[in-house]
Amino acid sequence: MPENAHRFATLAIHAGQQADPTTGAIMTPVYQTSTFVQASPGVTKDGYDYARSKNPTRIALEANLAALEGAKHGFSFASGLAAMDCVLHLLKSGDHIVLSDDVYGGSFRIIDKVFAHHGLTCTRVDMTDLSQVTAAMTDKTRMAWLETPSNPMLKVIDIAAVSALVKKR
Repeated sequence: MPENAHRFATLAIHAGQQADPTTGAIMTPVYQTSTFVQASPGVTKDGYDYARSKNPTRIALEANLAALEGAKHGFSFASGLAAMDCVLHLLKSGDHIVLSDDVYGGSFRIIDKVFAHHGLTCTRVDMTDLSQVTAAMTDKTRMAWLETPSNPMLKVIDIAAVSALVKKR
């Protein structure tokens, strides 16, 4: 049976899990190592060299999250800002972001202090008011960034509605 044919609860527990070949453990263990043995420099076992580039625990997590989302692949990051940095690099100089007025301070600073130097601009709006989102969009808008519930005010933003507005552009 294909993995995505299972119900959510089954996927949440079992997707991405392979029995450990050494012990037969059913659940992937947490591999607490920074390096993996190499037969010689650059000759790895299945591409495992440093935990930061590939590690069995993260591979299992990514496969699990992909299954839960109905996707082919998943990718995890060490932090939310690392993920955000990766996504923001999809934009180019001159692009505009409509940004929720109530995002985590680090999210605001990475856009306002780091990516502004690369030519990205943003307009901050209360995304619970869709008319503000619409008014903030320009011909250069390429992204709407929101976090819900927001931090620190716990505003609940309608992701589907904001997404629909942006897709119309």
